[in-house]
Amino acid sequence: MPVYKAPVEDTLFVLNDVLGLEKYNNLPGFADATPDMIEAITGEAARLSEEVLFPLNLSGDQEGCTRHDDGSVTPPKGFKQAYDQYCEGGWSGLSVPEEFGGQGLPYTLHSAVGEYMSSANMALIMYPGLTNGAVAAILVHGSDAQKTTYVPNMVSGKWSGTMNLTEPHCGTDLGMLRTRAVPQPDGSYRITGQKIFISAGEHDMTENIIHLVLARIEGAPEGTKGISLFIVPKFLVGADGSVGARNGVTCGAIEHKMGIHGNATCVLNHDDAVGYLIGAENRGLAAMFVMMNEARLGVGLQGLAISEAAYQSAASYARDRVQGRSLTGPKAPDKKADPIIVHADVRRTLMQIRSVNEAGRAFMLYTALQSDIAHRSPDEAERQKADDILSIMTPILKGVMTDRGFENAVQAQQMFGGHGYIEEHGMSQYVRDARIAMLYEGANGVQAMDLVGRKLAANGGRAVMAVFKEIGDFCEDNRGDERLAPYTKAIKKGLNDLQASTMWFMSNAMAKPDNAGAGATDYMHLFGVVILGFMWGKSAKAALERIEAGDSRTDFLNNKLVTAMFFMERLMPETALRKARIEAGADSVMALDAAAF
Repeated sequence: MPVYKAPVEDTLFVLNDVLGLEKYNNLPGFADATPDMIEAITGEAARLSEEVLFPLNLSGDQEGCTRHDDGSVTPPKGFKQAYDQYCEGGWSGLSVPEEFGGQGLPYTLHSAVGEYMSSANMALIMYPGLTNGAVAAILVHGSDAQKTTYVPNMVSGKWSGTMNLTEPHCGTDLGMLRTRAVPQPDGSYRITGQKIFISAGEHDMTENIIHLVLARIEGAPEGTKGISLFIVPKFLVGADGSVGARNGVTCGAIEHKMGIHGNATCVLNHDDAVGYLIGAENRGLAAMFVMMNEARLGVGLQGLAISEAAYQSAASYARDRVQGRSLTGPKAPDKKADPIIVHADVRRTLMQIRSVNEAGRAFMLYTALQSDIAHRSPDEAERQKADDILSIMTPILKGVMTDRGFENAVQAQQMFGGHGYIEEHGMSQYVRDARIAMLYEGANGVQAMDLVGRKLAANGGRAVMAVFKEIGDFCEDNRGDERLAPYTKAIKKGLNDLQASTMWFMSNAMAKPDNAGAGATDYMHLFGVVILGFMWGKSAKAALERIEAGDSRTDFLNNKLVTAMFFMERLMPETALRKARIEAGADSVMALDAAAF
């Protein structure tokens, strides 16, 4: 059976020692996030995750969701009770402004505890997770009346929310969507069309579901310029906030998926459903990207979360499973074989997963902190810099951490041998659940093209130069510290490969755009390795400083230094490989005729 324990100690190390969260006490909500408060919140989130959410993960996968003849959907047994406990704890409103019923705490803290919950039960925690994205869009683009009507009930968990974007014939290319909106005399619209792959699209865990739906108003321009965003509630909402008659949106089917069986991923049919415009006509993509960017950060977090859960089960199994003898002689002479943890290749596998997880946790929290600064800082220059960094980090976090998360889940499954292929051990579920994170909220090839095609050149390259400067300054500022030299030298070499690849794109992709397309995924991963290495550099520096200060966490801190060194020796060299692939260009990639494939 799988095991899971929330990595609270590691989270606190990143928040307090690596990122120095107390330095941001001038930002709204941060003054309340004292070290004691953070420890209490992460501890309680760990308890909920380990004791309430995690025990339902395997059974939820096996049972799945049930669609009834009337179109209603019932999630797996225990999900509603667990969801109710989640809501009672106020988790859904952790970082939402207090005026709408939230607690106003940092989004960084929301992300930290979100990892535990996704590790424990990704399918279940997606129900409130989608609500968070819908709330964010309404808060940014909704009218005051819409905010008052919908947000408080969504924050409390009484109502949930969804994103209705994809249609059978169009996913990434939303300009092709066919769902139409017809204006009504009372200012509302009638929405007709079919949406697919709608996570948490129908269920009975909340009194109402607030669907945010992309549609084209009659007569609007073709393509993306004619898309608008609408609120389409499952049940109509009265002027007094009461829930009224059923709206014309129903679940036509539950998708038969590879994983996340406990989440009701639905085909939703909108049949003359009542909808209300959010923001301006034909400006739906701007509102959608508020949801999408929050969702992409959340999906990157899911990649880390599944990787961590899979790692813990694999490490536990490796300590117990006896098979073969150590190459350097028996380590358990009283047994017929040694635990497989003694084998160097097993350790290599576990260290690779662990080194990505711990750096990935720092990467995720660092990125969440940029979001907090961008939205909360009173300093315009500070906000702009953070927003620039966030814009670059979002596709990298989503693409790299979900690719790595799936790869790590597969490698963790490998530790079990044939037992990893048997459902009762739970490793198959991690592999299946991790796979979706590479696909939804923009497939990872799209993330790579977004990074190379849009983000690098935005504002004259201002964002990417800010990231390069921060990493370069770290290496330069610590150049004289011999203890950090093995880390900073490796990071600097990776940064040089990244900068050279960036310049290669600038020189070779304008005249031949396929060079950008052919090298985009390698570039995204090159960038990701450098960022993870940078996070390890900051972590190693923090660990050394704590050791020097006499910190009692001696084993924990020394383990940080060893894991950081493993990353520098084993993963940082990937940057040279990625650079070589990028500089190979697109000739062989594009040479074959389409019929030859």
